[in-house]
Amino acid sequence: MEEKGQMSEVLEALEVLKKASKDIEANPHKGGGGGGGGGDCDSPSMKALLELQTGSDDLLSGDPCLSTLSDLLSRFKSLAASLESSSCEKGKGGIWGSILRRRSGKSDEMSRVAGSIGAEIQSWIDRVNADRLVSALLCANKRDEGELVPLLSALESRVSRGFDHGLQDVLLRYGAFAAVESALADALVPKLVRERAAAAALALVHFNKAVFVGPVLMGPTVDAIVSMSSTSVAALRALNGLIAAIRSPLVDELHAQGAISRLVGLLGSGEGSGVSVEVRMLALDCVLEIGYFGRKEAIDAMLAEGLIKWLAALQRSDLGGTLIEMDGSEGGVPAGWLWHGRAVEEERRFLEARPFASCVARWAVQVEVGEGLRQRERRDIKRQLVWRVKEAAASEAEAATVLSEVLWGSTIW
Repeated sequence: MEEKGQMSEVLEALEVLKKASKDIEANPHKGGGGGGGGGDCDSPSMKALLELQTGSDDLLSGDPCLSTLSDLLSRFKSLAASLESSSCEKGKGGIWGSILRRRSGKSDEMSRVAGSIGAEIQSWIDRVNADRLVSALLCANKRDEGELVPLLSALESRVSRGFDHGLQDVLLRYGAFAAVESALADALVPKLVRERAAAAALALVHFNKAVFVGPVLMGPTVDAIVSMSSTSVAALRALNGLIAAIRSPLVDELHAQGAISRLVGLLGSGEGSGVSVEVRMLALDCVLEIGYFGRKEAIDAMLAEGLIKWLAALQRSDLGGTLIEMDGSEGGVPAGWLWHGRAVEEERRFLEARPFASCVARWAVQVEVGEGLRQRERRDIKRQLVWRVKEAAASEAEAATVLSEVLWGSTIW
């Protein structure tokens, strides 16, 4: 525990130094803080970096990865001393203009060096955090939620800032994705840790698809997330994000693993099943995404699992309804606005209150306009859809209403 506390203190100090370097990079003329002009060495930001340089021999000399930072700090100290010396020469007659020009150039150089110092400190922080995360995830007892959840959340937050070559090198060198995946796939790891691992895996895919999509498709990530789906809203959110990011290749993997039947089954889990309404809502989002990106094999698999029957049942529920019956009469969204892209705010409010409204037609339109099917395959699916709606409807009137939405929705494209 003492070692963990010391590491936390080191990281806090590094964050302070990084902020100081950014302050100076943004405003080198004032030393990154208050005070007068000319690289004020009394500013807190200047003091922080100069003190780091003073103590850098012992701190940085033992790590070859920090040699660049050590060199930058030495350069920064020289620039700061030069600027302070120039400040003493104010008012010396005709050389004043020349001094100002030299000081301006040195201030610009100080800004660049401070920016480089900030980048090196961030790289230092990234290495420390990656080492801590991987060590914690790969240890024999990786069940400490108090330690693992903040580390996984920190990884997710860091990669969500956008792509960074240096960060990618660190992640690959330390094997961060493999460590995250190992925790996600381990059923003995606490649920909250596995959920944060799922979110971190999605964040890594967004960080660089070219590098991290392959491991997702080839490893246990997808199966592990699907295995959690009946009880975990966070897992389903991560799965939705992965489908949207990876598209057809991930849908193919879901189909190959038999996961589509499990997702469709969640839609048919009513009261008493232990499956929450929020889980069913997210499962609906999943099948809508699969409908858009899925190839014919995946679409056929959903239909074979009784998808239309379950969608029709959800549409009949208290959280369902049909938009076509609510045109202008009950304050609902006019039929078709879901697909025309108009009245986005009205759509959002309506679907928040009635998340299963018109879900048969919404799925049909996803398939109609999606990326996975050829035109001939779309026509075949539409024919199947018509008779499956008639089979699933509780009455002829319901069948006519649902089919009106399905067929009307498809014609606008």
